[in-house]
Amino acid sequence: MAKTVRMADIAEKLGVSVVTVSKALRGKDGVGEELRAQIAKTAEELGYIAKGSGTDSYVIGILTAGRYLERGSSFYWSLYERLLAHLSAGGDFGFLEVISAEDEAACAIPRIVQERRADALIAMGTLELPYMQMLGDLRLPLTMLDTYETRLPYDTVISDGYYGMCTLTDYLIRQGHRQMAFVGTVGATSSITDRYYGFCRALTEAGLTPSPDLLFPDRYADGSVCYCIPEDITSRATALVCNCDLTAYAVCKHLAEKGIRVPEDISVIGFDNFALPTLNGPELTTYSVDIDGLAKASAAQIRARISHPHASRSMVTVCGSMVIRESSGEPPLTGAR
Repeated sequence: MAKTVRMADIAEKLGVSVVTVSKALRGKDGVGEELRAQIAKTAEELGYIAKGSGTDSYVIGILTAGRYLERGSSFYWSLYERLLAHLSAGGDFGFLEVISAEDEAACAIPRIVQERRADALIAMGTLELPYMQMLGDLRLPLTMLDTYETRLPYDTVISDGYYGMCTLTDYLIRQGHRQMAFVGTVGATSSITDRYYGFCRALTEAGLTPSPDLLFPDRYADGSVCYCIPEDITSRATALVCNCDLTAYAVCKHLAEKGIRVPEDISVIGFDNFALPTLNGPELTTYSVDIDGLAKASAAQIRARISHPHASRSMVTVCGSMVIRESSGEPPLTGAR
């Protein structure tokens, strides 16, 4: 049986991108006449048969910072795996490139771009602003996944961190909590910032005032972990609202070492509904992020951007759901005042 010739085969033979081949064969602007003729000739020689709009294969470079994988979180691995599945279902190919701290700081062009293998890019997680600006300058279709930057005009797919955390915090308020602390380094990522402001909104709507004395970081500027929970936390707060499950489990471990019980002495909630199975502690009350929904939306969005490069910026928010478990309850009678 003869092998089906794809646009990617033509692109590889000529050393150009699949997007360029697609434009040339469909008569779109952006390709010189000499190159267009060369592409048409090569397509004929290889026996390429056009399948119609929307059925051609593309190579998608998936970029993420090494710090997200080095911290031991499987969240981005799972997101990457689901993204591969949805790209493959559409006939596309995804390749992961992990960006080192040095390359990010130097704004080094990703290797998959240097080797002219990528037709489009998906940036997964927060990368430094200058690096993201550099990616935009490459003029490849680009989608930002699980991050948002108001100063960049790129397509975005995010989970509903703002409303999700607002919902979780409101649940604690309805349980009777009035003194709550937020654990997360605001500004470290757009996700943490969104979740913090969702926390603040729920407090404000309940007539409560967010206190800077009840805001505790969970990481340093380089992304390494820190947990600065004060010794007298149970006299200051009845609940700890953590920006993610990994932080929440680490906080629970820290409290246990100090003899503080969860939720009897203090409630703890997380976010993501995703943590390593090796972590011990109470089952977390959390907000379940729809990982498959994020991946599916990103695959669809990057495909749409390839097909319509001049369309207006798109932003997709994928909703999740609250999960109530044993780490939260009513505030203790002797708790914070």
